[in-house]
Amino acid sequence: MDESTSSKKKDRKTIEKNRRNQMKDLYSQLNSVVPHEGSCSRDTMPLPDQIDEATNYITQLQGNVESLRQQRDSLRGDRGGSRPSRTGLSNSPVQIQINETNGAIEIILVTGLECQFVFTEAMRILSEENVDVIDANYSVVDSTVFHTIHAQIGDVTSSNTLARISERLHKFAL
Repeated sequence: MDESTSSKKKDRKTIEKNRRNQMKDLYSQLNSVVPHEGSCSRDTMPLPDQIDEATNYITQLQGNVESLRQQRDSLRGDRGGSRPSRTGLSNSPVQIQINETNGAIEIILVTGLECQFVFTEAMRILSEENVDVIDANYSVVDSTVFHTIHAQIGDVTSSNTLARISERLHKFAL
């Protein structure tokens, strides 16, 4: 009986040692993904301070996510969680924003899932205007598609090109 009791104690000690090692590894993983500021090294910080720092960092990230969510909603035209109202283009399912700096153009198209052809049309218009497309991408949030096109006007001195592109894109979107 004495041998089995001793064996059970060793098993429990081994199990507890493995649990502590696993927790140490998990704390280390958590600590490695939290950015550390200040002179205190992450390895010399007491464990409760490491956990507190990780908790604060996660809380900060949650705040950032909420702030970005509100910024996204304001860009989409959401008002208080209601259905997006597309301002700027009277009842159009497409929003277009064009920014230009020294011949570089950024075109942002906001469409619904049913209007993805607008991207193809925008690319056609840019091609017809002899504009070099540098980068184009999109992202989908709920039922809204955000297209971003970065392009370069060949002849920077031609201010009419940007006006023509803007006019054609807006005319198409209406």
